Amino acid sequence: MKKKVWIYAVLALSLILSACSQSSSGQPDEKKNSGKLEIFSWWTGAGEEDGLKALIKLFEEKNPDIPIENAAVAGGAGTNAKAVLASRMQGNDPPATFQVHGGSELNDGWVAAGKMEPLNDLYDKEGWNDKFPKQLIDMVSKDGKIYSVPVDIHRGNVLWYNKKIFADNNLQAPKTFDEFFKVADQLKKKGITPLALGDKEPWTATMIYENILLGTLGNEDYQKLWKGEMKFDDPKVKKAAETFKKMLSYINSDHSSRNWQDASQMVAKGDAAMNIMGDWAKGYFVNDLKLKVNEDFGWVPTPGTDNQFMIITDTFGLPKGVRNAKDVKQFLSVLGSVDGQDAFNPLKGSIPARTDADVSKYDEYGKQTIKEFKAAKLAASLAHGSAAPEGFVTKANQAVNIFVTQKNVNQLIDSFKQASSELKK
Repeated sequence: MKKKVWIYAVLALSLILSACSQSSSGQPDEKKNSGKLEIFSWWTGAGEEDGLKALIKLFEEKNPDIPIENAAVAGGAGTNAKAVLASRMQGNDPPATFQVHGGSELNDGWVAAGKMEPLNDLYDKEGWNDKFPKQLIDMVSKDGKIYSVPVDIHRGNVLWYNKKIFADNNLQAPKTFDEFFKVADQLKKKGITPLALGDKEPWTATMIYENILLGTLGNEDYQKLWKGEMKFDDPKVKKAAETFKKMLSYINSDHSSRNWQDASQMVAKGDAAMNIMGDWAKGYFVNDLKLKVNEDFGWVPTPGTDNQFMIITDTFGLPKGVRNAKDVKQFLSVLGSVDGQDAFNPLKGSIPARTDADVSKYDEYGKQTIKEFKAAKLAASLAHGSAAPEGFVTKANQAVNIFVTQKNVNQLIDSFKQASSELKK
């Protein structure tokens, strides 16, 4: 009998302690109550992590009284972070601020869902309306309201190449598809992998396809695809798919077990000659692999995209319902400042979103890209959520992932046609 009484007492005490550990709403206390300014991103490797740490250090120097937490989640292109973020936002537990690509990912996603606060007052206070390019502000705006602050500009249409391999084989970096295939054939005959791919996460292969689309269609028709003004079974689109199929015949056989860093490393080590990747790869080459710009590696726009700029911009905004909105705006002020952008971008491999940054702080690649950005025609990236809504991007990645192994052009075209219902007409 005494044993039963003791058991009941322990159970009762457990219930009391459990009740005490709950918040007043009956739910466990969450990290959102920690009081720290939580910076949510997927920057955990290569130059991106170095850039984020430099930005956080600058913020802490300017705001020593605001505790900050680097809440980065690993996974290229935000594969894992976006899933975690979606769960938190749906549970009304937003981080203080989070990384989001400008364009459709921001505007058709979190803004359309009513999850973001407008930042027009911050832009006015900081005098930013003429410091960021208008096209860039448009990418972070909806219905006349601005919803995030761009920290960088990345170029997605870059072909990186190993300069020693090209010099030893008397090759020139290809600027057209015909030149690419001619170079690839020569390399393949000598036992050199022409094109490195790491599509363990499928967005990397989608990047290749979007660049082929841009190089085949041109800027105007490329834009029409995402507006529903050009059909995915158009002969030009099919031609791009055929080119993609041919290009895949030159990749490494172990591509599905590698990520983008692995593919970049193949070029760095001389295990492959070329790689198509955004210019965060430059940050990885320089910061992690200690390569020298334009000595160990070179770069050209992907075939057919000269004077075009596949733009990816990382931005941060103010989610609705956060408790420390004033502190978030302090962080955004630093992020959008000249000092903030110049602390972050040289390490990340990107160029500043601001037009008045200190160009002297950027290397040869950065200086060239800053100059080319001003004159180039901009094209939004599909792979990184800027060109199309998340639903379409997910289906596109799945279709491309299947195509890389099966190489069925008609199936790829049909998959994109079916996914096009996700696009806004």
